[in-house]
Amino acid sequence: MSIEIANESGVEVDTDAILAVARHALEEMGVNPLAELSILLVDIDYMTELNHRWMGSDGPTDVLAFPMDEGSVDHGPGEAGTGEPALLGDIVLAPEVAAKQAAAAGHTPADELHLLTVHGVLHLLGYDHAEPEEEREMFALQARLLQSWRSGRRAG
Repeated sequence: MSIEIANESGVEVDTDAILAVARHALEEMGVNPLAELSILLVDIDYMTELNHRWMGSDGPTDVLAFPMDEGSVDHGPGEAGTGEPALLGDIVLAPEVAAKQAAAAGHTPADELHLLTVHGVLHLLGYDHAEPEEEREMFALQARLLQSWRSGRRAG
């Protein structure tokens, strides 16, 4: 699994942990091990610009996901893979927005970035939360993935 990360936010973050939680989520979701993912951390101004351009919303958001290829999910041995690396897409995170949300939620900025990374991965895999049922499914899956990742970190 190839995951590229670039921190252009001006905020110091633990990129190794972000990579680890992204890799965990992708593996748990059965994503093709040849898949490629890009994670970009940006400042508030750039996130505001992206949010306006792509989502039509004002102000910064915490995470944006830009899917590229939906053929990267491995649905088991009954489905022949192409063997070609699949470009999953890009996740864009705003650490400053995450820090504000973390303070409001009562946990650390790192915990918020881990949550947002998993959230972005799920969006790249086709999950959404526009409808109540979709939201319940996506957020339950997100919580399970974060819990299993945190449990694995404590055990390691």
